[in-house]
Amino acid sequence: MMMRINKKKNSSFRVEGSLFEIDSKYEPIDSIGKGSYGIVCSCRNTDTNEKVAIKKISDVFSSQVDALRTLRELIILRNIRHHNVVQLKDVMITCSKSTFKEVYAVYEFMDSDLHQIIQSPQPLSPEHCQYFMFQLLEGVKYLHLTNIIHRDLKPANLLINANCNMKICDFGLARTSGGDGGEFMTEYVVTRWYRAPELLICRNSYDTSIDVWSVGCIFAEILLRRPLFPGHNPLDQLKRVIDFLGSPTESDLDFLDNPKAINFIKGLPRTKGVCWKAMFPEADSLALDLLQRMLVFNPKKRITIADALQHPYMFDLYNPTEYPPSHKTLDVNIIYICTNIIANNNSVI
Repeated sequence: MMMRINKKKNSSFRVEGSLFEIDSKYEPIDSIGKGSYGIVCSCRNTDTNEKVAIKKISDVFSSQVDALRTLRELIILRNIRHHNVVQLKDVMITCSKSTFKEVYAVYEFMDSDLHQIIQSPQPLSPEHCQYFMFQLLEGVKYLHLTNIIHRDLKPANLLINANCNMKICDFGLARTSGGDGGEFMTEYVVTRWYRAPELLICRNSYDTSIDVWSVGCIFAEILLRRPLFPGHNPLDQLKRVIDFLGSPTESDLDFLDNPKAINFIKGLPRTKGVCWKAMFPEADSLALDLLQRMLVFNPKKRITIADALQHPYMFDLYNPTEYPPSHKTLDVNIIYICTNIIANNNSVI
């Protein structure tokens, strides 16, 4: 698969002490953030007068895991397009294809993210909550129809602009579904607080329902203005989930085929679960009903994203004729092939 890469190196400047060497059409504005993922700054594209965010990923091949994450994100975002998914506008490298170590990914600019908004004192009305959830469901529905499981949905990966428009970002852990999952089904997925029970129990196979659980956790966090399940480790996380939902019944466990896992869960202290209305006193009854259909222990019984959009809570916003389903799917072999190129040859081009 060919990926156009811009190799121009006509401008340089420093952000957080790190040298950026990029196409001179991008003029720096300000630093956005720095972390293990790289350094991000805002720039203006002087050709279009558009504000963009540029992420510098240094020593891209120093870690195979980081290289896989970078490649996954670039491949996926080059192959999909949706108004609730962040747009990858350009990719730049600083030297020849055979020796490059730095990658610059250019994204559309967004003002904030849902994590920052939840943590802020800014009031969130029921309409805010409904609109955020509608956009999140729309974006995830598109991903699932496109054959993609995001696997790391959380408030920090949901970008928000001043008009409250939402874009899903960070596809470094995403995978395509429906094919031979192999090794990619067992690697680390989903930030712990948003991890579905089946992942906490170390089940080796899973599907799009893990994203539904994460969406439910995000929904609850918007309503509470704090994380619902802030577990300290996987066992504590699982106990928090069970304390909230109540002890699983036999039918709740019928998706498990590991007797040890079943016996472990049955051996935990019995609990009746919480009163949802008391937990979310300000929430609309329809919002609570949808949330209860998302946060279901058994993934087989969890509502799908498509059905969630048709829930009465979304009636005011969802129009299936206005948002037709995607007919494009990402080839399940693309990421598998490309990531194996890295694993075996330490290069991607």
